[in-house]
Amino acid sequence: MRVFTASLATETNTFAPLFVDRSAFEGGFYCPPGTHPDTPTLCSAPTVAARRRAGSEGYALFEGTATWAEPAGLVSQEGYESLRDEILDQLKAALPVDIVLLGLHGSMVARGYDDCEGDLIARVRALAGPDCVIGVELDMHCHLTAEMVGGADIIVAFKEFPHTDFLARAEDLLELCLKTARKQVKPVSAVFDCRGLAAFMTSREPGRSFVDRLLAMEGQDGILSISVAHGFQAADVADVGTKVLVITDGDAAKAAALAKQLGLEILRWGQGASPKHYKPEEGIAAAVDLAQPGKPVVLADRWDNPGGGVAGDSSVMVEALLRHPEIPAAIGALWDPVAVSLCRAAGVGAEIPLRFIGKAAPSSGRPIDAVVTVTGATADLLIPFEQSWVSLGPAAAIRIGQLDIVLASTRAQTFSPPVFTDLGIDLGAKKVVVVKSSNHFHAAFAPIAAQVLYLDSGGPYPPDSSKIPYTKVKRPFSPLDPNPWL
Repeated sequence: MRVFTASLATETNTFAPLFVDRSAFEGGFYCPPGTHPDTPTLCSAPTVAARRRAGSEGYALFEGTATWAEPAGLVSQEGYESLRDEILDQLKAALPVDIVLLGLHGSMVARGYDDCEGDLIARVRALAGPDCVIGVELDMHCHLTAEMVGGADIIVAFKEFPHTDFLARAEDLLELCLKTARKQVKPVSAVFDCRGLAAFMTSREPGRSFVDRLLAMEGQDGILSISVAHGFQAADVADVGTKVLVITDGDAAKAAALAKQLGLEILRWGQGASPKHYKPEEGIAAAVDLAQPGKPVVLADRWDNPGGGVAGDSSVMVEALLRHPEIPAAIGALWDPVAVSLCRAAGVGAEIPLRFIGKAAPSSGRPIDAVVTVTGATADLLIPFEQSWVSLGPAAAIRIGQLDIVLASTRAQTFSPPVFTDLGIDLGAKKVVVVKSSNHFHAAFAPIAAQVLYLDSGGPYPPDSSKIPYTKVKRPFSPLDPNPWL
């Protein structure tokens, strides 16, 4: 048996003024054939899963390029096409193959391509032929299109939010593809379109129990796989929205019925699946009340989260914390490579005048001018995220009174406490810790937090889907229209 694997991924916020070309992939994560590390990244886990089982399963593995760019705005046409064609040329060289495993995201949009993943899968199918088993792993925050489902034999999306399961789902995908290639199962897919956005977290109920039930169903009564595509609301594409994908062993009717049943269940939760979102002052006050000795309250600044394709340099929460100099607090990581370079040049211990953040767009707020003390610096702030490592590039910590601020040169989410602690910030001495992340921080920060709360700082990620200026979405679509299923 011959298996080919590759990965091409990013998450596109079509409303973000941060544009992406090939260099963003090469500077983010770019591994030509054979150079992928032993640890997986968020969207390249199929390569690691396939590598680990090649010996025991006895197949020949051909690794193509694996690459990822940090979420941002539109990808250039040349950037997408050059990376796509690089992978397709590698596949051509490996033919014939029995299985193709692709690590994708599912919400990559390029100029001229609203559905990059659907385009890539179709081209892989044309090359590999109708008998090749094509398996795709997607991020749950994807646009699940008919082209993706029609072109692939098996699609498996992450189930957990925060994404703690990308390697486990890659292993599920590989297992199903091997069984399909060996004619042990005959996968049949069905999709239920919820006609709206109905995202949920698995770090809280009802999402936690729901996903536990999905996991228990898989492998029983002919159900091979269940995926919930939450959708990615910051994208003006036709297929934005929540969808449920069920794959059964040859039973199309069962797949369709179960997909609809699960989709309607999600819709009936309404807003009950989402946590309360606090305005800045409200969140700070709640955090001060709930903090415990040695345990701060963690506030997630969800709508200025680089993982949503925005800059991560909003000054809103820094300004709010500066209005409360009596509160020991920390915030990070904020994107400002120019300020980082100035701080590193000044050196740890220096007191300098600094203009920082609030620069990328009008929605970033106003730049902050202050006299700061540089308290930490590093040439590469490398932090763990589950089994992978993420670089925030050169970084610096600065202090204004009792407020510690982490500035980074690379846009990335605040996945884990080393964003702060590796720069000498004692989180146990704080009452409030603000992280730039949607929910991926939760697994690593919850153990050190008195409580985790979520912020609505006003953007720049579009927080209210009813006010997003969609022009391409298929109607009816809630909340723009009444949901036809309710």
